[in-house]
Amino acid sequence: MRPVRPPAEAWREMRDGNDRFVSGTPLHPRQNVERRHELAGAQAPRAALFGCSDSRLAAEIIFDQGLGDLFVVRNAGQVISSSVIGSLEYAVEVLGVPLIVVLGHDSCGAVRAAIDSQGPDAPTLPPHIRDLIAPIVPAVTRVQAETGATDPLIVGREHLRDTVRELLEASELISLAVAEGRLAIVGANYRLHEGKAVSDVVVGSI
Repeated sequence: MRPVRPPAEAWREMRDGNDRFVSGTPLHPRQNVERRHELAGAQAPRAALFGCSDSRLAAEIIFDQGLGDLFVVRNAGQVISSSVIGSLEYAVEVLGVPLIVVLGHDSCGAVRAAIDSQGPDAPTLPPHIRDLIAPIVPAVTRVQAETGATDPLIVGREHLRDTVRELLEASELISLAVAEGRLAIVGANYRLHEGKAVSDVVVGSI
């Protein structure tokens, strides 16, 4: 399956939806019984979103989208893994999404945990949590070396950029789709207080 719309159009639709959410005028589109029946046999999402599991980042709500509009993959701290890559490759190759949005946010618990884990008196973390935040630690180390501090906002931004880069390096399928112009990737940071998703890094043409 190939995308029915170009990446730029998909991103514009998501920006417009987020603008409606920010202004308090969401349309809540495609959330009725008819839409549910329409999707029972197949899906054709407009975009894929890989984001943090934080309860404040409900993707369809903050982008004012409906049932079947977004193919959503989430884990704490939006950390790349084999299951994440496989899910996003499925969205691109089988479902034909023209856009992947990688969504980080401020006040991220995983980022905070990664920062705290590098402190001199840091407690030992449960092994699965330690493994989860390990990919965030390089951003912590880099920011500390460059600035002498570990501002969570800066660390989160650096980790977001690392995540987009890792995704491209780990998936030849996704990299090829970008090179062919049928896919774009937008790394965005969500501002909890404002409700605004602000793009930080773009790969491909939007």
